[in-house]
Amino acid sequence: MAKKRGTIYLYTGEGGGKTTNALGLALRCLGHGYKVVIIQFLKWWKNTGEYKFRKKHPNYQIYQFGRKGWTGLEKLDERDKELTRKGLRFAKKVLKEKPRLLVLDEINLALHCKLLDVNELIEFLKTVPKETNVVLTGRHAPRELVQFADFVNEIIDVKHPEEMPTVRGIQF
Repeated sequence: MAKKRGTIYLYTGEGGGKTTNALGLALRCLGHGYKVVIIQFLKWWKNTGEYKFRKKHPNYQIYQFGRKGWTGLEKLDERDKELTRKGLRFAKKVLKEKPRLLVLDEINLALHCKLLDVNELIEFLKTVPKETNVVLTGRHAPRELVQFADFVNEIIDVKHPEEMPTVRGIQF
């Protein structure tokens, strides 16, 4: 029996590179002329390469659903919950356009922080058209999501410098 929905990729773990993996898939899609939509949860900073790129390619769209000035998980509140819910509602709307790739960046973290319900997300993912691939990123992916996804990659932090570099074009 053929699969009736698109493929779900999940990148999780404590190591860096989850969003970067998703952006690599976006680059491949764009290279083939496909539409890519990225929805970032808990992110608001617009001085990143992936956000700035939106003006350079007509098939690339990126939207952010994070509170400006957000400074950490310990300070999440009802505004953050409403923004993440708004982001998921927007994803449902975007899915009707059947982009080749839909990235839900940091959605795992939003789920971990109880800003969204994992069962609601899984029900949404069941509606993904077969033409669309979905990438879920973020630390602390819920067990239910790990079981549901088609591909799961855990990014492990093996080694990193004491002082993390922040190089324009590499880390942001």
